[in-house]
Amino acid sequence: MTVQTMCHHPSLPLEGVDPGLLLNFTSRECLMVAQPADDGAMMVCGCQGEHECNDRLIFNKEVNGFSKLQSKDVIPVVVVSMAPPILVALIALAAFYLYRTHCSNKPGPAARPNWPSKCTPELYQALDRPCEHLGDRGEDGKETGMGPGPQLEQSYAQMLSSKGDRGWEGQRVEPLPIKLEALVGKGRFAEVWRARLLQGSKHKVSIYETVAVKVFPSVEYSSWRNECSVFSDPKLEHENVVRFLAAEERGPPGHMLRKYWLVLDYHSLGNLQDFLTANILNWEELISMAGSIARGVAHLHSDTTPSGAPKVPVAHRDLKSSNIVVKSRMECALCDFGLALRLDLSLTVDDYANSGQVGTARYMAPEVLESRVNLEDLEAFKQMDVYSMALVLWEMASRCRAIGDVQSYEPAFGSKVCEQPCVESMRDLVLRDRGRPDIPSAWTQHQGMNTFCSTIAECWDHDPEARLTAHCVVERLLVLQQEQEEPRPEGQQRLKDSPEDGPVHSSSLEVL
Repeated sequence: MTVQTMCHHPSLPLEGVDPGLLLNFTSRECLMVAQPADDGAMMVCGCQGEHECNDRLIFNKEVNGFSKLQSKDVIPVVVVSMAPPILVALIALAAFYLYRTHCSNKPGPAARPNWPSKCTPELYQALDRPCEHLGDRGEDGKETGMGPGPQLEQSYAQMLSSKGDRGWEGQRVEPLPIKLEALVGKGRFAEVWRARLLQGSKHKVSIYETVAVKVFPSVEYSSWRNECSVFSDPKLEHENVVRFLAAEERGPPGHMLRKYWLVLDYHSLGNLQDFLTANILNWEELISMAGSIARGVAHLHSDTTPSGAPKVPVAHRDLKSSNIVVKSRMECALCDFGLALRLDLSLTVDDYANSGQVGTARYMAPEVLESRVNLEDLEAFKQMDVYSMALVLWEMASRCRAIGDVQSYEPAFGSKVCEQPCVESMRDLVLRDRGRPDIPSAWTQHQGMNTFCSTIAECWDHDPEARLTAHCVVERLLVLQQEQEEPRPEGQQRLKDSPEDGPVHSSSLEVL
């Protein structure tokens, strides 16, 4: 097709064009009209009144103003455009149908038990029933899912010390026969359950041991992994560090309900914070329990074991009363090593780069709150622990009869801060105001408590270098304990436990 345009006056004839067609020149649209021509068909239009009114050529104008030729051309274009996606959708539907039809003919895996919607013992047992196939049966003859049954005579406590059935760093390859019984605690990283561990059987009677199982969700894998790493050192074992039994992974790999377990010794008295809330200590219990805590911290910080063997020191970095378990009214043990740090001399400053501000804000040392920990000096991490330990010792002193009027339990700093203070509020109190928990003068009227409180004050000194070491605290408390236990000459009594019988001043002892 050839298109030609020109400017022409309508009153003048135009060669080769019917004069009647020129009458359309008054229109502002260029409506094409066919007319015979020597070399075939020719279409002519003309317009005037608007600039470039002939920029759009209209063939066979309809009522709606659009060309019939254009309308007919649109339909094939739409059909061609829609065909590919429709074809793809049909193919996908056919493939899905064939897949479902094919898979439905295959036998599926054995059905899992119904999983409860809440965190219950049944949920964790349903995730992984490691011992169901071993056929342990209860009194009613039904399988308990607890493990080996009457044919097993070996104690699982003995098996835990074996290296043959463990993976990396104490993690067991084969799950232990454990049944969770009750949730007894919940912390920042994990839940703590009371559980029953099958020890073996004798005369067809199963024998169980009560243990604590610390259950970490999948998002807290790093905390579980770190605690496993710390516990993997057999030289960490100490009477004042909670005993580690095993580490396990439970549940389908990659599943959102996959859990990570630590199996530990169980202590029915619970953590120190709960114990102090419900109990008042006497003087003997105070110095004995405080001494056990100091010995636990000193063992962590030491580079040798009590027998003299070399050991990697450990900084706890989250010492607080809720991370200490009460073994008896006279002894405690440290627990919860999710933030603990092995002070390996082979590590560099870069390895400790992210080891500054961790822990619980209420118990953070001034240098931690200020983010000015000297990472080049490994003793700095130990000094942080000593500060936190001082706050725990203060909490214990506040619940001892030796101070006189014993108030309800309050954590360190009490009502000076909110229940869960942030780092900023603790920074204002501890750094700006140099605040510490109050030690009323009435406390120091007791001779032993006077020494105890001065030890606390030296442990929470603002200058880390001026603080006592954990070993020094052990020695001081040992002296107090020996003074309590040693026999007195006739006519002289021991340090009184309660001011109800009259205070004992630091200058002398009362005599009968």
